[in-house]
Amino acid sequence: MKDSNTIKTAYQNAKAQYAEIGINTDEAIEQMNKIVISLHCWQTDDVSGFETPDAELGGGGIMATGNFPGKARTIDQVKADIEKVMSLLPGKQRLNLHAIYGDFNGEKVDRDQIEVKHFQSWIDWAKKLGIGLDFNPTCFSHPLSNDGYTLASKDEKIRRFWIEHVKRCRLIGAEMGKQLGTPCVNNIWIPDGSKDHPVDRYTYRALLKESLDEIFSISYPKEYLKDSVECKLFGIGSEAMVVGSHEFYMGYAIKNKTLLTLDNGHFHPTEQIADKIPSILLYLDEILLHVSRGVRWDSDHVVILNDEMLSIAQEIVRAKAIDRVNVALDYFDASLNRIGAYVIGTRAAQQAFLCALLEPFDMLKAAEESGNYFKRLSTLELMKTKPFGAVYDYYCLINNVPVGEDYVASIEKYEAEVSLKR
Repeated sequence: MKDSNTIKTAYQNAKAQYAEIGINTDEAIEQMNKIVISLHCWQTDDVSGFETPDAELGGGGIMATGNFPGKARTIDQVKADIEKVMSLLPGKQRLNLHAIYGDFNGEKVDRDQIEVKHFQSWIDWAKKLGIGLDFNPTCFSHPLSNDGYTLASKDEKIRRFWIEHVKRCRLIGAEMGKQLGTPCVNNIWIPDGSKDHPVDRYTYRALLKESLDEIFSISYPKEYLKDSVECKLFGIGSEAMVVGSHEFYMGYAIKNKTLLTLDNGHFHPTEQIADKIPSILLYLDEILLHVSRGVRWDSDHVVILNDEMLSIAQEIVRAKAIDRVNVALDYFDASLNRIGAYVIGTRAAQQAFLCALLEPFDMLKAAEESGNYFKRLSTLELMKTKPFGAVYDYYCLINNVPVGEDYVASIEKYEAEVSLKR
């Protein structure tokens, strides 16, 4: 266990260093309370869900890699894992649910028949913890998604099934928001696309637009539900064309005043979504971020504190848009301890935002506007060696969670006593 006096002394030294460049670290820590990260429930069980006892991830070009022991196999185990994760994190979190995680009690309920009652136990649990819930339709791992199309399917029967599913998900999400007193972000992602080049892209996209228009024809109060649509460049089995492309959904979101979801694993490997954020915020009131880490492709690695994550946080903070960006994690890595994957990823995202909040933006902007690019670059480089780690350690300390590597022992203990016995 780290000594609290050592942590406090390190913080005071860091505070003095940041004060020299006009940064108040206490204010930065206070701002961190506004950054609420939505944890993705599917990291606990590799996106299996609870529709059937032997449910497996399939379809839509998504996959969990690895088979690390300790996977959650019941709703109670998912809840226990999430509670353990939250006990190791400073600040406030939410939980992001997929529709396949309903509390079905062994009953076979197809996705066009799900109701609020199947998620009431989740709502009650969240209310007990004092957290919000977010929601997602599950348009994959189903016989009616096997041909690669759902809301954009040319088969009317298939399309009607998925329209009804998403309608019900919006209703459920709105009820979550109503009961919990915090808006539920309902995010729509579909896997629809083609492995090879289609000759009629227009019709697929026209059908998707038609489906969405019907889905969104039902309105819910914004204090209950925030709708978001998620774009993608490609996936396994949809390398040549994804119906819900960035251009399609950006246009749809702007025209229909929904949120737009940006997943940093959904674009070309050389694209940076950080650059897209300030542009999109000029046209949309809010956006949703799905924070992942793509390595060569959308491979959903655990988030780490890298240049991309830092750039994303910087653009949000520099645009003074913390209250306009909903942040969620989205990866499913079964190659390592799943609790550890949560904690590493969430802390990395938090650290990126803290780094951005500790940046002397006014000084940098003044240098930029005066044409003093030397001062701008030199200051940005000097910031890389400032002791932000001491500030984050103090943030953990005042939130009564493990500091630094202390969380590792707690996770290893949980693994030995709980997850490995499953």
